[in-house]
Amino acid sequence: MPVDGAINVEDLRRLAKRRLPKIAYDFIEGGLEDEIGVAHNEDAFRQIKLVPRYMVDVAKRDQATTVFGRTYSGPIGIAPTGLAGLFRPGADLMLAEAARAANVPFIMSGTGTGSIEDLAKIAPQHGWYQLYVAKDRKISEDQIRRAREAGLSTLVITVDVPVNSKRERNLRNGFTRPLKMSLKTKLEACLHPGWMREYFKVGLPLFSNWRQYAPPGSNRDQVADFVASQTPSPLLWSDVEAFRRLWPGNLVLKGIMHPDDAARAAALGVDGVMVSNHGARQLDRAPSPIDVLPAIHAAVGDRMTVMLDSGVRRGSDAIVALCLGAKFVFVGRPTLYGVAAGGAPGASKALQIFRDEIDRTMGQMGAPDIRSLGPQFLMWRDEDDLRRNVRS
Repeated sequence: MPVDGAINVEDLRRLAKRRLPKIAYDFIEGGLEDEIGVAHNEDAFRQIKLVPRYMVDVAKRDQATTVFGRTYSGPIGIAPTGLAGLFRPGADLMLAEAARAANVPFIMSGTGTGSIEDLAKIAPQHGWYQLYVAKDRKISEDQIRRAREAGLSTLVITVDVPVNSKRERNLRNGFTRPLKMSLKTKLEACLHPGWMREYFKVGLPLFSNWRQYAPPGSNRDQVADFVASQTPSPLLWSDVEAFRRLWPGNLVLKGIMHPDDAARAAALGVDGVMVSNHGARQLDRAPSPIDVLPAIHAAVGDRMTVMLDSGVRRGSDAIVALCLGAKFVFVGRPTLYGVAAGGAPGASKALQIFRDEIDRTMGQMGAPDIRSLGPQFLMWRDEDDLRRNVRS
C-alpha cells in the first residue's frame, strides 16, 4: 500500500515498519524499561470522552490556530524527533517542507541531521529549533546565536533529559555508542533492501548542527561520539535565565510536567511550555502529559502559552488536549512514520490525516472553530462538574 492509501496513523506505522530494519524501527517505536509509559500515553487519551452538542451550525469548520502571534492552518505541529536521517536521508528537511506546505510549525531536533541554517532557508516562517544543552555551555550559546541570526522565531529547550534512559530495545539491538550490532541484527537489516540502499549511499547520519564543534577533521562517527560526550547535560534554572537573556524570540521549555515548574518558568519570562514526557522515553513511571495538563493550565494558562505532545495518535486526541487547555498540540512518531514510509509526501499525509480527523470530530461534536473548544465538551464527573463546564 502506498502512503496515499493510508487512512490513519496506524497504516503509516505499518508501512514504516515494513520498510525499516528492526534496529531503526525500534528506535522510533520504543520507550524504556517495561514501556509502561508508552501504553499509558495513548490509553490516557482513550479514557477521556467527548460529549457532542447538536443543533449547532457546523456547515463550515475553521481550524485556524494562533500561537505566538502567527496563525497556522491547524492546531497540530511536528515535534522534534532525533536522528530522523536514519529512517530516510534528509528526513529532517522533508519534515520542514511538509510543515511549510501545510502551514504548521516544525521543531527541528537538537539531535537532528539537518542544519539550523538549512531550516531557515526551507521553512523560515515555520521552523523552530530545539536545543539540547551541551556540557560545554559555549556550544549551546553558539547554537542559540545561530538560530537567532538565521531568523528563527522560536527556541524550544528540552528539559527532560538530565541523564540517558535505559531504552532496552536499543540495548538489545546494539544501537549504542559505539555501535555493537550483532550478526543477527545486520542480517535482519538485509531484509529491507530499499532502506539498505539509501543507508549505504550516505552512511551514518551526520549531526549537522554539531559538526563545527567537534575536533577538526572528525568523520560522521566521530561527530556522533562528540555529541554523545556532550549530552545529556542536566539543565538548571540558572541556564534558563541565561538563555532567556540571549534569546530575543519566543522561548519554550519542553518537558514540563509539574505546575510548580511551569509557574517558575513563567516568572522567569519564558513564553511557553510544552507539557511532555518525551514520548515516554525518559521516565517509564511518569504520568501521561494529558493527566497533568489541567493542573498546569490552571497554574499558568493566563500567563504563558501551554502546549502538549506525547501519545497523540488521532485528531480526537488533539481535540481532547485543546479542550483541557492546550493552545497547540505536537506529534512526533506519526510524522516519523510518514517520512520513513514515503518521504516528504508521507509526512504530508500524516498531517493531512490529522487535519481530516480534527475536522470531522469538530463537526460531529458541534464545534465550528478551534476557539469554541473547551471543557464543556468533556464528560462530567458529577453534577457539580457538569454545572462548572456548561456554557450558554
